[in-house]
Amino acid sequence: MALLEVKNLKTSFFTDAGEVRAVNDVSFSLERGKILGIVGESGSGKSVTAYSIMQILAGTGRIVSGSIKLDGQELVGAGESVMKEVRGNRVSIIFQDPMTSLNPTYTIGQQLMEAILLHTDRDKKQSWDRAVEMLRLVNVNEPEKRMKQYPHEFSGGMRQRVMIAMALACEPDILIADEPTTALDVTIQAGILELMKDIQKQIGMAIIMITHDLGVVAQLCDEVIVMYAGGICEQGTAEEIFYNPCHEYTKGLLRSIPTADENGEKLQPISGTPIDLLNMPKGCPFAPRCDNAMKICMRERCEIMQINEKHMAACWMNVRKAVKGE
Repeated sequence: MALLEVKNLKTSFFTDAGEVRAVNDVSFSLERGKILGIVGESGSGKSVTAYSIMQILAGTGRIVSGSIKLDGQELVGAGESVMKEVRGNRVSIIFQDPMTSLNPTYTIGQQLMEAILLHTDRDKKQSWDRAVEMLRLVNVNEPEKRMKQYPHEFSGGMRQRVMIAMALACEPDILIADEPTTALDVTIQAGILELMKDIQKQIGMAIIMITHDLGVVAQLCDEVIVMYAGGICEQGTAEEIFYNPCHEYTKGLLRSIPTADENGEKLQPISGTPIDLLNMPKGCPFAPRCDNAMKICMRERCEIMQINEKHMAACWMNVRKAVKGE
């Protein structure tokens, strides 16, 4: 049985302008010890999917329908008392910006200990020891001294390490990392990713890595989901997605990655602008930006189809190839 199973998840935000379908019929599963990458541009529904799992949506947001099962336990509609047990204990999250995620008025030690005291039966002394141990695990130098310092005394990379330590302090089954390296420079980013990979191997937890950076996905992930306009347009193993992309949006993302051997060639950005979720088109949401769009793409949305046992995509181009026997 999968550790996490999400089926037909629909999450909307109800605004004065209308219903924004931020996550629209998303299904996937996550095995123990695996790293799943969720990729897509801003507004594709990556973060809202994660927040739906944690049930930490904004006031206007609501899970409209679908199922989220953790080890067979249904979380949708389970209530806040159940979710308090799940958050931190079973599923932890690292948010995008460590500067705004840490409280500037409390020491690093107080914030780490708060999470441990809240989610475990350790006393204050044991919580202090555990917090120091976690800082040491994420390679923060002089952890006893650092426990007494405030967030502003840490660099961006060190604050991100503190966020990772906080998320892992209770040894969760699943770690959700929501663009954990966005604000960091490349060398720090590489160190953070390597650190997460090492800790994942030590603890044996599963990771959901949410990112717009395909380089991060290539470095870390076993399986990949590509999202666009709140839905999944392609999913499969990292190898399949990178070497056999079967959705025009995925191909566009891969074409827009700079490489070292381009010989002065220009990048090929995806044309057009992201879709307006308040005014979704009848057909494929990517069709208005797709260079290979056909008439049927404008009229009708393609169901996700099996490319092979490790790969699925929702693109009419695959249907055309199948009909033509290509």
